[in-house]
Amino acid sequence: MQSQSRLLEDLAKVASSAMGVAAGMREEVEARLRDQFEKILGRMDLVTRAEFEVVQAMAQKAREEQLALAARLDALEAKIAPAKKASKPRATKKAATKKAATKKATPKKAAPKS
Repeated sequence: MQSQSRLLEDLAKVASSAMGVAAGMREEVEARLRDQFEKILGRMDLVTRAEFEVVQAMAQKAREEQLALAARLDALEAKIAPAKKASKPRATKKAATKKAATKKATPKKAAPKS
């Protein structure tokens, strides 16, 4: 019975050692992969997170300013719209038909012959 117990203890020690080696190998593989990814990403022309956030903030500010200017333009156009309508002369239907009749009645000049 004691020999079986000793055998199980030895197997448990071997298994725990194997687990420790496997964990060490895993850490080593992860470290190498991380290094490779950093090298690959370092060769690419990528922006940092800080640079991205700065540009994103600039774009958001520009968009807000654009919306404010659009609202201001709409308000100004609304103010001058009544003034534009009042300054336009209104042509009556008679005047429009009279103009059309005079255009038809005007003879065309003949081109001089050479």
